[in-house]
Amino acid sequence: MQTLKDKVILITGANRGIGKSLVKSSLEKGARKIYATSRDLSKMPNFGDERVVTLELDITDNAQILKIAEQTKDVEVLINNAGILSQGNVLEGEISAVENDMKVNYYGTINMMRAFAPTLEKNAPSKIVNIVSIVAYSPLPSLAGYSASKTALYSATLSVRTELVKKGVTVHAINPGAIDTDMNKGSEWDMPAPDGIATIILDKVEAGELDIVPDEMGLGMFNAWKEAPSKLAEMFSNMYHGE
Repeated sequence: MQTLKDKVILITGANRGIGKSLVKSSLEKGARKIYATSRDLSKMPNFGDERVVTLELDITDNAQILKIAEQTKDVEVLINNAGILSQGNVLEGEISAVENDMKVNYYGTINMMRAFAPTLEKNAPSKIVNIVSIVAYSPLPSLAGYSASKTALYSATLSVRTELVKKGVTVHAINPGAIDTDMNKGSEWDMPAPDGIATIILDKVEAGELDIVPDEMGLGMFNAWKEAPSKLAEMFSNMYHGE
């Protein structure tokens, strides 16, 4: 087991939701330093721990990514959590929303991996942890742009895993179902709190699991997909049509 104790960790989208919870869980794991990033530092909570260094970072700004990467050459664990979710289907949803989902969730995360790969190779053994989604296995049509961006991210995550496997960098994909965060505000689903999910994620990362589904709802969906991909597609179809 490769523990996170004494590791230097960078977490994107750390101001709320799973990102905020991952900062707290990393502190509990004994991380030596945590770079907590957000587009707007005025919305960053006070974690009350001098190990947390807050940095302004918009992952859609590649120049800013490169600047932060240059400033944080000690990073050993990169957690790509920043993301957005837009409502809308393929045929009638706003195309700008689809583009924004891809810009943040896919291209932004790819640019983070590209910028930090040299540092992670130098600091190996190291890790990349990408927060993807259960919709990587089958799209939810009401979240078409989000689903497409997360499917693309999952594919990219697997590619980078293969690229870096012999360079001492382990790449983990996290595919949760719905978690009780601002992103899912207003949902009637019974969702787990992000603090517990963050702890499960980091426990499984330490245990060396590569593809992690950290919640019961996600596991139910994943097991349906594992039995037959059409079963998860049917489940999402029924959700979309209210059946």
